[in-house]
Amino acid sequence: MARLLIVDDEKNIRRSLAMFFESLGHKAQAVESARQALGALAEIPFDLVLADYKMAEMNGLELLVEVKRTHPNCLVILMTAYATVENAVAAMKAGAYDYVTKPFLLEQIRHIVERAIQLQNLRLENRALRQAIDEDPLLASRSPSMLRLLESARQAAASDAILMLTGESGTGKNILARQIHRWSPREQRPFVVVNCTTLSEQLLESELFGHVRGAFTGAIKDKPGRLEAAADGTVFLDEIADLSSALQAKFLRFVQEQSFERVGDDRTIRIDARIIAASNRDLAAEVAAHRFRDDLFYRLNVITLRVPPLRERAEDIPALAEWLLKAASLRNRRPPMKLAPAAAAALSGYHWPGNVRELRNAIERAVVLSRSDLITAEDLPDSVFREASEARSRTAHSATLDEVEREHITRVLAESATLEEAAAVLGVNPTTLWRKRKRYGLE
Repeated sequence: MARLLIVDDEKNIRRSLAMFFESLGHKAQAVESARQALGALAEIPFDLVLADYKMAEMNGLELLVEVKRTHPNCLVILMTAYATVENAVAAMKAGAYDYVTKPFLLEQIRHIVERAIQLQNLRLENRALRQAIDEDPLLASRSPSMLRLLESARQAAASDAILMLTGESGTGKNILARQIHRWSPREQRPFVVVNCTTLSEQLLESELFGHVRGAFTGAIKDKPGRLEAAADGTVFLDEIADLSSALQAKFLRFVQEQSFERVGDDRTIRIDARIIAASNRDLAAEVAAHRFRDDLFYRLNVITLRVPPLRERAEDIPALAEWLLKAASLRNRRPPMKLAPAAAAALSGYHWPGNVRELRNAIERAVVLSRSDLITAEDLPDSVFREASEARSRTAHSATLDEVEREHITRVLAESATLEEAAAVLGVNPTTLWRKRKRYGLE
């Protein structure tokens, strides 16, 4: 169903069109002038405007221009009994979805409007998907440790100091690095990522510093490196502990002097770039084991921010799960989905060794494989479901009878729409359940 605004100074046409689209299940409002149309648009958001081209005071083309200026997401279809190539071209250039010549059949206009509505829905879905994906769940944290981290990160972002992000794999160090760049004075400049784990030493050196033609086999032309691309912006080196000893030495020089040479070249390039590095290893231990240069470590270890694992911020799991569920549903073209209470409890109770990345994958799997719009515990990966079941079993064996009854009543109440429905599931009358709910403080 869409909301349509029909604009035509001929009463019979606008009324007929309004009644026709109402009969198809849409909401339609009819007005006789462009001025009235702009007034209606100021009060109610419309998905589509169907407007006559030739009207007094303000014609359809002028209305189209104004609608696109004030309501850019609203589609406009122009109708005219005086079709010319010039008018059609002008309408399309101004942003009209289509241009229809009178007289037309109702079925003809229906097909055009339906195609426009499909396009509008697709745009809205894509916009919602981009918004869901672009939103940063880290910023909505309720965890004291995460809130302290974000406060320190925001304060550090205002400087040009080198930052070192530590934490387990999957905790979101890359997301935090990107957010620090957005908070920094360099936000309008490039944010360049170098993943130190994905390439061989020679290719990583070329990727980082660039090369000149003939520097090695396959170097058929000059190529600037990622450091040059980060000029005046931020360069993020993910998993820096994986740099070889030779590359550590070359990168140390860049850290000290902000200068380097391309592979195969002797010309020095100087740039200004903010450095953020990340590692899931203990770099101090790597230094002690002689796997990482101590001088580079001390150069990078200016401000160190530790991203806590998900198990240390369990209070964030429900909100993270909902955010990831929304994004996964949109990405996989599923209707809005919900987590059953048992599934939500299983997610909150799992220890998440893979952190946010593992949670994202678990939600994605459930969205793809679920046969309904409700994610149940059985839809989750076996590891999550099994750990939740074992936890409930351990609780049941160690708990008192009252504790077991209270947990069972709590779960049934959460999964039931009414007190009467819960009482029927439990096999007691509603009065008894009301007393037990009061006794256990479940009101």
